[in-house]
Amino acid sequence: MRRSLFSFRVALRMTGACLALGCLLSLTPSGSTTVARAARQLCPTEMALVGRTCVDRYEAHLVDDKTGQPLSPFYPPDPRLLRVAYEYWSIEAGRQGPARARQISVPEVPEIQRGTFSPRAVSAPGVLPQGYMSYFVAERACQAAGKRLCSEAEWTRACRSDRGTKHPYGDNFEPGRCNVFRNMHPAFELHGNSSVGHLDPRLHLVREEGEKPMLLLTGALPGCASKHGSDQIYDMVGNLDEWIADEKGVFVGGFYSRGTREGCEAKIENHGPAYADYSLGVRCCKNAE
Repeated sequence: MRRSLFSFRVALRMTGACLALGCLLSLTPSGSTTVARAARQLCPTEMALVGRTCVDRYEAHLVDDKTGQPLSPFYPPDPRLLRVAYEYWSIEAGRQGPARARQISVPEVPEIQRGTFSPRAVSAPGVLPQGYMSYFVAERACQAAGKRLCSEAEWTRACRSDRGTKHPYGDNFEPGRCNVFRNMHPAFELHGNSSVGHLDPRLHLVREEGEKPMLLLTGALPGCASKHGSDQIYDMVGNLDEWIADEKGVFVGGFYSRGTREGCEAKIENHGPAYADYSLGVRCCKNAE
């Protein structure tokens, strides 16, 4: 008992030293397990510890903050933009684009989003992450969860894994490891032009070669995970672009159809913070406690 208590105290002291260095120590197997367990206690269960920052393991899906009811991943989580998108595309979806596009129905708006709602970010596996977000909506959604937007430095460090690589899995781009640089663009499939119709609620319903969805469920590609000790963070490259804490409007990581091989260095800076389209999501951070 005395020896066990001593080992636990040593592990806690080493955890503190490790946090001061912004790393996880490599210990004996039993000591490593103890330190990792102690480190995880510094973050909520849905977050991973990276240095002194807790980072969501998954891209956020949104729920209504008051009721907890899920919001649709096919519509902007902003009442004004949602109304504009639904009213316009409910009519134009049957008029525009090739015949195969006109056959895709506009998704129904959930009852909770037909009135007043307030988005809250939730990090969980196996769900469609929320796109169509502006910087301002992303910021509010993280704040409602008791979190915040990640700084660029925090996001990049988390993405690069604990080895500091250009991609979550290594330094060289590997096609198919992450959901990025896909062969088709949903806006082109629906509208014949990849630069228009970016609030169309059918965009994430487009499937590559009629089978594989473009937007994947959170955590669907474990080979793309960013590894930190025994923990992993998913989809930091690909799936959706992610807003970071820059009031000028910056998003990182690349979404599924972005033709980039830049991995954790992929960054877009030419849109303001009010901009929103189907490809823009978020992942939240918070200070370790």
